[in-house]
Amino acid sequence: MTAPDARSGATVPSQGAERTPPAATIDRGTRTADAPAAGANSFTEGQARSRIEAAGFADVTGLEKDDQGIWRGRAMRGGQQVGVALDYQGNVSTQ
Repeated sequence: MTAPDARSGATVPSQGAERTPPAATIDRGTRTADAPAAGANSFTEGQARSRIEAAGFADVTGLEKDDQGIWRGRAMRGGQQVGVALDYQGNVSTQ
């Protein structure tokens, strides 16, 4: 429910009004997933490295694309070295 704004005549949401979630989600290239999805991966090694770094990982090394189309390598996060993977959808996961 909306109430008129006395100052401008515009309507504004009333206190406690429910908010509608946004109609679209913005992909900033930092999605994460529990498990990488197999599929035809068109990311280059450089793009894979950039996406993994954008997800909060540093010192990405040893990236290789496996037979399922998943880029796999090692990276640092929180002071620990972890295995990382990037699937064809752009999802980043730890191994």
